[in-house]
Amino acid sequence: MPRDAPRPEQAGSPEEFTKALRALRIWSGLTYRQLEGKSAASGAVMPSSTIATALTRNTLPRASFVAAFTRACGLGEADVERWLDARRRLALGERAPLPHDGDPPGRTDQDDAAEPVEGRRAPGPGRLRQPVLLLTAALIGAGATLGVLAVLPDAGGPHRPAVTAQPVRGLAVPAVGSWAQINPARTPHLCLTEGRDRTHRYATAVAAQLPCTTAARPRTYIEPLGDDVVQLQWHHPKYGIGCLTLLRDGPGRDLFEPRDDCADDDPAQQFRVEPVGPPGAARFRLRSAATGQCLSLRDQDTEEGAEVVQGRCSGARDQEFLIALVPPP
Repeated sequence: MPRDAPRPEQAGSPEEFTKALRALRIWSGLTYRQLEGKSAASGAVMPSSTIATALTRNTLPRASFVAAFTRACGLGEADVERWLDARRRLALGERAPLPHDGDPPGRTDQDDAAEPVEGRRAPGPGRLRQPVLLLTAALIGAGATLGVLAVLPDAGGPHRPAVTAQPVRGLAVPAVGSWAQINPARTPHLCLTEGRDRTHRYATAVAAQLPCTTAARPRTYIEPLGDDVVQLQWHHPKYGIGCLTLLRDGPGRDLFEPRDDCADDDPAQQFRVEPVGPPGAARFRLRSAATGQCLSLRDQDTEEGAEVVQGRCSGARDQEFLIALVPPP
């Protein structure tokens, strides 16, 4: 196990185990989109939305998810087995082992037989082998690898600084992020969601205020990046994940578009969340990290379909938003 990587052995409950997985994701320094790409490149299918949902729950994830996730975080096979051992122990209702300095006891063939192997790689020497499952997994993995091309940074490189326990002032979003609903404060019956440029100068989807009941609207996921800065991800039922991105030139200038090339080091995809009003009001100002300007409604419009644009931070109410954290779908 890398010296500073989270360790799963002492997890005493599914909740503690999931918490350790969240810590591992932060240790890896990888975004959900990067983890999706790294898992696909190694033959696993692990959408970023699945990762986000699994890490926000307090139930025990499937063994196949644990294996794919820990590999994507950059752990070697021996360490992946540690996580699988810890998961199996919790699934069987066993207590956490006493602390020790060495490796945890090896698993037995009987342990392997007690639970089906789902999407695992071939076990090491001396372990129980299951030829049919391994052959099937190899064929599926080969097909998935051919279908995905991912060039991503190595997880063994420098890591992003750990996000603090409360990464956003005034908003109880965990370090791993959370599903959320964002409403303009003046029009709380409307949601910040996918709309269109009413001037027709920009043809693709942009951020706008529309009824929260709009069919097939994307779900919003807030991923903290540290120091009150977040990335706003839209999980669309048809188009997948897009990160809200400031358009700085062209016909869509000052609008915000969901783009699938998510990168947590892109200032155009970073937003500073600033509490507004008394504590607990759940009102916030959203400021673009790229320009320092504030998100507002075009021409201070309150009508359905009004576009979200950036502009000078004036303190006007159209620059205030309500943010509510919501449970996983």
